[in-house]
Amino acid sequence: MASDRMLAYGAGVEDLTVIRNLETAFEEETKTSTAYKAYATRADEEGYPGLASLFRATALAEQIHAGNHARVLRHMGGSPGIDAPKMHVEGTFENLKATLVDQRFEVDYLYPAFLTTAVPLFDTTAIRSFHWAFEADKSHVQLYGDVMARVHGGGRRGWEYEKHPFFVCGLCGYAAEHPVGKNCPGCNYLWEKFEAIM
Repeated sequence: MASDRMLAYGAGVEDLTVIRNLETAFEEETKTSTAYKAYATRADEEGYPGLASLFRATALAEQIHAGNHARVLRHMGGSPGIDAPKMHVEGTFENLKATLVDQRFEVDYLYPAFLTTAVPLFDTTAIRSFHWAFEADKSHVQLYGDVMARVHGGGRRGWEYEKHPFFVCGLCGYAAEHPVGKNCPGCNYLWEKFEAIM
């Protein structure tokens, strides 16, 4: 990460907050992506291939968010960087709970706060990066919330016990269980450009 003094020279003081928010978002998304990949491995080991697919799909989505934040950071004179993430992998259902908590935090607090800072500055590239991650994370909360309700509600068995594809937008990271319309609900990217993840 660049020093505050160097950034202040090339960017306005207001932009420093946006740059710091982008750095935080980049670090969080990178750590989350790494954790979800490990969770997918654990779910496969425990016999939940559908959950493993969901973890892989959202790991890719978080990687897309990190890449978007990194591009904006470089454009603004910042420098994406991260220490090696420390992870603790539990059983699949504990990982599922942790993932839902992480995604709700991003939707309820992290991205709304970052958008509140960027919007008054009319920083369109940062706004777009934050907004796309925010909209995509809403889709993740929906997917994880649905499976949590089914698993803990004692209801019908669903896709979590069998191989199941999920679809991820390559531009914003929106994830869906089935194709939805012709365009991505998060960024309006063409649905045919979504990647199917198993």
